[in-house]
Amino acid sequence: MSDFIPSTYDEWHHCITEICGIPLTESYIRQRINALNNHRDFMTTRFIELYGESQRQQTLVWFEQALSEVG
Repeated sequence: MSDFIPSTYDEWHHCITEICGIPLTESYIRQRINALNNHRDFMTTRFIELYGESQRQQTLVWFEQALSEVG
């Protein structure tokens, strides 16, 4: 399971909220969107190195979807 990379919104949502235990609050979602849009952010750079640019873009889409659900 440690090598699992979500391919759908439901898988991603489950990973964040159930496996990691992180509540998807509006504040948290906005922080992650801002970080993932900042290519100077160390964790964003690492994310791209590990998972690739297309996964960063897909993750942004999922955070935007989560934002629309809480907002």
